[in-house]
Amino acid sequence: MKVTIPQILKKKADGEKIAMLTAYDYPFAQILDKAGVDIILVGDSLGMVFAGYPNTLPVRLEDLIYHTQAVVRGVKNALIVADMPFMSYQVSIEEARRNCGRAIKEGGAEAVKLEGGANMDDIIRALVDIDIPVMGHVGLTPQSIHRMGGYKVQGREKKQWKRILQDARAVENAGAFAVVLEGIPMELAREITSTLKIPTIGIGAGVHCSGQVLVIHDLLGIFDEFNPTFVKRYANLHAVITQAVKEYIKEVKEKRFPGPEHSYRRSVKKTEKR
Repeated sequence: MKVTIPQILKKKADGEKIAMLTAYDYPFAQILDKAGVDIILVGDSLGMVFAGYPNTLPVRLEDLIYHTQAVVRGVKNALIVADMPFMSYQVSIEEARRNCGRAIKEGGAEAVKLEGGANMDDIIRALVDIDIPVMGHVGLTPQSIHRMGGYKVQGREKKQWKRILQDARAVENAGAFAVVLEGIPMELAREITSTLKIPTIGIGAGVHCSGQVLVIHDLLGIFDEFNPTFVKRYANLHAVITQAVKEYIKEVKEKRFPGPEHSYRRSVKKTEKR
C-alpha cells in the first residue's frame, strides 16, 4: 500500500514508529521499498557517500533531481522525500517555490525537506500554501557546519535548547508535516516530540522520537570514513565487497575466471535476458 502524508501523521497519533532511510539510486530504492520502509529520503548526504565530497554543500539541485528520478523508478509504496540542497531554497520565496516545485514535478518526489527552524518559517509556509509538502530539519543541520564549527551535538546548553525547541515549534506552525531532529540530547528530543503534534524523525536524537532515519551506507557499513555514535551498523558490506573484489582479481590473475561455464559456445543458440 502506498504510504501517504496523512498516514505518516496518523502513525504518530497511533503511537506507531516511523522507519525512514536514505536512497540515491534505483537498486537501493527497490530493496528498501520491498523491505517495507515508510519513507525514503533522497538525501543531500549523497554528496558524501555517493560523490565523495567532504560535506553536503557542493550538491546541486540538478544532482538532487537526477537521483530522485532514479529512486522514484524503484519505489511503489514508500513516501519519497527530496532533500533540498544548500542555496536551493534560502535565497527567496520565489526561488524556493521554483526549485522545490522542480523536485516534485521533475524529480517525482512527494515532499521536500528543508533545514532550518524559525528562520525558514516564511519559506515553509509559502511552499505549503502551494501544496508542496515540507519536512523540516532542526538541531544539527549539516548545511550549517561552518557556523557550527563541524558536526557537533546541538542543544546541550540552555540557550541552544530553548532555540531548538522554538525552531521545532516554528516548523510545525508553518505547516510542515514532520521534522527531523538531528544531533541533539535525547531529553530535548523527548520534549519536542511530546510538544509537537507532527511526527519527529530522529538521527542522533535518541529513543523518544516518532521515528528514526539513517543513511543507508552507514547502516550497511559501506561508508567507513567515520562512524558516528548514533549509527548502528546492521552489516559490514565494505568488508564483504572488498573480499569479493579481491577474489575476482585473484581469479583473473590466476586465469581461473572466466571458466568454461562463463563462456559462450558457437553451437549453442540461446537468448539471454539481463
